[in-house]
Amino acid sequence: MTELFNTIFYQPLYNALVFLVDVSPGASLGFAVIFLTLLVKIILFPLSHKSVSTQAKIRTLDPHIKKIREETKDNKQEQAKKTMELYQRHGVNPFSGCFLLVVQLPIIFALYWVFLKGIKPDSSLLYSFISFPGHVNTLFLGFIDMHGKSILLALLAGITQFLQIRLSMPPIPTESSSAERSFKDELAKSMSVQMRYVMPVLVAFIAYTISSAVALYWVTSNCFSIGHELFVRRKAKKLLSVEV
Repeated sequence: MTELFNTIFYQPLYNALVFLVDVSPGASLGFAVIFLTLLVKIILFPLSHKSVSTQAKIRTLDPHIKKIREETKDNKQEQAKKTMELYQRHGVNPFSGCFLLVVQLPIIFALYWVFLKGIKPDSSLLYSFISFPGHVNTLFLGFIDMHGKSILLALLAGITQFLQIRLSMPPIPTESSSAERSFKDELAKSMSVQMRYVMPVLVAFIAYTISSAVALYWVTSNCFSIGHELFVRRKAKKLLSVEV
């Protein structure tokens, strides 16, 4: 399984990084990390766009879903039926996002692993048509060592992760007017708070602990995702014709 993962995912991305370092201005590892991250994001764009668009549609339908829940709070079966009818009426598959994420995970993990291990001459991994550059500039912007640690990039990774999560997740559930709050409601609120505030701190810590290359990957990836989310959010109301 490991050999298959290396052949299909890790080795092509490693060779792509070596090639991009070779053609980057000044053989810059930092710019190569940015270019490779964007390249992978563009390749995965059709899958990620469908997932983001689905989530945007669901957020747009959220007021109507809440209305259905209020009207059918004593009949869970009818609630599920009306919710699925609403989704089907507007061409929304709430489970597609999970499938698309699973498809992307091996590639994203391989990309992360490439930046984690760094760029080192390895004839067993290099393709015959790829040559290792004679010089690799590991200083990004003249002062950030890609093999070292950068508090600046780590903080940017955490901040951009927070913004990306804030844009992609629905608002934190407000306190219900009902005296009773279900375990499901409390769990949803707890998970939402943790994802919004704990995840960015964890990302910043990991980005600082591992290397500047991984931190730069996270910053680039998050910035791309933020731009994507903003674009889809602007188009969300046009994607749906919702009847009140």
